[in-house]
Amino acid sequence: MSDSAKKNAALAALALIEDGMALGLGTGSTTALLIEALGGKVAEGLRVTGVATSERTAKQARDLAIPLTTLDETPVLDLAIDGADAFDPDLNLVKGGGGALLREKIVASCAARFVVIADASKRVAKLGVFPLPVEVVPMAATPIARRIGALGAEARLRRDRFGEPFATDEGHWILDCAFGEITDPPALAQALQGIAGVVEHGLFIAMADEVIVGTEAGVERLARR
Repeated sequence: MSDSAKKNAALAALALIEDGMALGLGTGSTTALLIEALGGKVAEGLRVTGVATSERTAKQARDLAIPLTTLDETPVLDLAIDGADAFDPDLNLVKGGGGALLREKIVASCAARFVVIADASKRVAKLGVFPLPVEVVPMAATPIARRIGALGAEARLRRDRFGEPFATDEGHWILDCAFGEITDPPALAQALQGIAGVVEHGLFIAMADEVIVGTEAGVERLARR
């Protein structure tokens, strides 16, 4: 999908941001376009504070002079905006392709409204096309992979470009789990959360209030039913 579709989604989300808001700032290519545009508005006088979902996002925000805060200082956010690796008709999401799923889920849970921006390629009939990221405590990666295998998935340890285990901002590892079609996302989310050593998983169930889908022609807005 072209950058113009992503930019259309980002600009539509930018229009939701009001003066004085406390924002959750997501991670990923589409959200990066939003943050870039937000930096321009801040330079023009828009007053906002943001909580970043990753060190990468925090650096971009600082470079654009977007004021940052923490959840300790601002535990309730007006709006969180983030991307997704996939979303289904019920607006359940798979997230974590960028490795920030834990902070992303925490920030989204603290927001009065959670809006997802994505291009049409992320829309699926059933989740599972994109492997499900599961963030784990490093010492437990192998037994967790075995437990996930018993649930019907092949769990592969994510590695960085040097071949070392990919480490999240919190120092955890990620297992990318190929479940195939996920027929019951809530049940799978519950099963994964019950595995000792799983820190978080990339299923965001009934969290998104709206998905703004960018297209070449504009956007389509989908509200959670």
